[in-house]
Amino acid sequence: MIKIITVGKIKEKYFKDAIDEYLKRLSKYTKIDLIEVPDEDYDIKKTLLKEKDSITKHISDKDYIITLEIEGKELNSVELSNKINDTMINNSDITFIIGGSYGLHEDIKKISNYALSFSKMTFPHQLFRIMLLEQIYRSFKILNNETYHK
Repeated sequence: MIKIITVGKIKEKYFKDAIDEYLKRLSKYTKIDLIEVPDEDYDIKKTLLKEKDSITKHISDKDYIITLEIEGKELNSVELSNKINDTMINNSDITFIIGGSYGLHEDIKKISNYALSFSKMTFPHQLFRIMLLEQIYRSFKILNNETYHK
């Protein structure tokens, strides 16, 4: 199973539609649990702490945690598919964590098994969820030797 923990709610219908489309496509390959925790609006330190508390409620000891961080390792699509495949062989659940506006609390980064970066650029959180789902979908297409446009 793949779990995606994200900070904040999606409000825009077009983002929700894209997310729903990728969740539907992925249901052929794996169970996906998309968990939204509230985004907080305090000073940076208090916001990160509150978001950390909300995120950790959804993490179990058996989760292999992949945090999405600008400082993480960049992979191409084939490398990501191999990472997902290798991880699923040895772990029952993969949990991706997408932080809020201020990123992730240091305690979340410390429990991460792998820090992944899509780019040095910053993306809107709503759009990034779609990008992550698309890359997970692409990974399963690659792993199953199925064609998918390039």
